[in-house]
This record gives sequence, C-alpha cells and structure tokens, in this order.
Amino acid sequence: MTTPFSGVYPAMTTPFREDRRIDHDQLAADAQRLEAAGVDGLVPVGSTGESATLTHDEHAQVVETVVDAVENVPVIAGAGSNATHEAVSLAEDAEAAGADAVLLISPYYNKPEAAGYLDHYRTIADAVDLPSIVYNVPSRTGRNVPVDVVAELAEHPNIQGYKAASGDLARVSDVIERTRGESFSVLSGDDGLTLPICSLGGTGTISVVANVEPERTGAMVGAALAGHMDRARDLHYELAPFVRELFVETNPIPVKEAMAIREGHPPHVRSPLTRLSTEKRADLREALAALAEEPTPEVPA
Repeated sequence: MTTPFSGVYPAMTTPFREDRRIDHDQLAADAQRLEAAGVDGLVPVGSTGESATLTHDEHAQVVETVVDAVENVPVIAGAGSNATHEAVSLAEDAEAAGADAVLLISPYYNKPEAAGYLDHYRTIADAVDLPSIVYNVPSRTGRNVPVDVVAELAEHPNIQGYKAASGDLARVSDVIERTRGESFSVLSGDDGLTLPICSLGGTGTISVVANVEPERTGAMVGAALAGHMDRARDLHYELAPFVRELFVETNPIPVKEAMAIREGHPPHVRSPLTRLSTEKRADLREALAALAEEPTPEVPA
C-alpha cells in the first residue's frame, strides 16, 4: 500500500539575524538548497525550528516563506500546542499559508489521558483539510502517546502519519504493527534510529541531520526502503559520529553550529537556548571533516 509520507523530510532550522529576528532570505535559501539536494519534503517550525520561541505571526510567516521558496516538494508545517484551540489556530494559519500537511506535537505539560489525546487530534484534523502527523516526543512532552490511541487515530482520514521520537523501538514496532493496512506513514524522529525504524517498516524520517547532509541521508533512506540494507548500513555508520555530535546539547544548538561551519550561517538561537559550548565545537568540526572525506552519494531517483 502506498503511504502518504515516504523518504527524507528535513526538520528545518529557523535562521536568526544577530538581533534574533528571523532571516527570511536565509530561510528561503535553505529551503531551495534542500529541495535541490533531492529531499522529499520540508518541515519548518517544528522543534528544530525553535517553534516554542516564535510568535503565532512568525509561525505563519516562516511557513509562507518556505512554501513560496520551493516548487516541487511538500511543506509539512509544525502546528502543535498543548492547548487544542491554539493548535487549531496554528493549523488553520498553516493551511492559509499554503502548507501541504501539519506536524502536531502531542500536548505537553497538561499530560492528558487517552480520551484527551483522541479529542485533541481529532479536533485539529476536523478543523483543517490537511493531512496530520502525530508527533510523539516524550523527552519534550513528558508522556508517550499511547499506542492504542495512535491506532485509533489512524482510522481518521486526515490523520495520516506518526513521527516516532521516543527512542523506543519496541513502541515503534507496535505502532507499525497496529497501523499496517491503513494509509498511514511511520517516520523516524530520531536520526540515530532511522535505519532500524525503516527496517521495521517505517517509511522515512523527519530529520535533523538532513539539514547538513541531505544527500547522504537521502541515499541511506532510499537504500533501506529499496531493501539494499548493506548499502544503507554503510551510510548509517558514515553518519553515526556526526549524528552523535548533533545531540550533545539540546537540538537545534549543535545543528545550527554545524550549518555555521558547513554553510557559513550565523549560529544564533533564541533565549533560553545558547550557542554550542566552545569545547564541543572542535568535536563537531572533526565529525564534519570526516564526512567531507567521504564521497557524497547520489540520492536515489
């Protein structure tokens, strides 16, 4: 069965100027660079995009900039909130800005029960005519979305995917098992687990590392989805040291530093985040230099 979301979707950073205002010119250039590298879609204003420190107006402006910058790839806009009415508003703004789908982090801090999760996601999915992806990231939200809830949500025609960022492969396997036969995608949200998740039946990744290494990430996922696991495994281990460096401090601090090294971007983040500590920048440079010594693989057509 064809699934709605397959391949590599970079979780985009939001570039800031020195005054911490959004640099929309750089944002558009990033979107175009990633599209040219062969990614399957773009995900602005998620966790990597520092959505927690953007105003609602800024959310909509970022989505609009990315939509306007690209020609042939879908845009999956972050639109989650711990308040259902607020998530509906963000999803409506994303739809008005031209997004093709929305990524919905599970409600954080509130810690809802199963009925609350079901009501939250169904309310958003009913409010907009866009595919929705349930985003499970308990390290940021404090609680896993129950597998039973995900299986029930997969029956809604507008809820078409799940971003798995729990670090728990058994849970991911359960979700895939319970949603097989549905038109439903399970995407890795942990770069270090993308290959294992694809081997279980996952359909791709919403990826931090793809901001810097889109071609290599695309080649790895493409090989895995085509069943070429030896090739996929080789690429996984090429990327592994760099992936580890991307999470030595809170995302997106290291990836912004990596983009500063590789692309010349200013590494600015918004408070309360701070720049990558000096002692960790050398390790990041070393990991990037090692990747530069490897030939860049072609992204499968």
